[in-house]
Formats: sequence, C-alpha cells, structure tokens
Amino acid sequence: MEDYLFTEQNDQFPIAMAYVPWQRFHGISENLEEAYQKGTIFPELDLPFTGRRCVS
Repeated sequence: MEDYLFTEQNDQFPIAMAYVPWQRFHGISENLEEAYQKGTIFPELDLPFTGRRCVS
C-alpha cells in the first residue's frame, strides 16, 4: 500500500461552505399525528421525494 503525503497546507482552506435559503414560517400542521408520520410538522417542508430534486 502506498503512503500518500499531502504537502498542501489545509489551514488555508475553509472546512465547508453551505447555502441555506431563507424559509418563512407559515405555521404548523393541523393534524399533528399525520404530520409526525410524514416526518415534519411544517407543511412547507413536506415535499415529495422524486429521486432527483424536490418539487413544490
């Protein structure tokens, strides 16, 4: 097994950068039992999984 040595200084690079869009609070679901089964009590976060991206 080869031993790879990295000569670059990792201190000059940021660990991570995230893009987090603003979200507006529109209230919580009326039926909390159903909301817990969906995985969120916030209706605007209940998006169908399409395998590629979320569609509103």
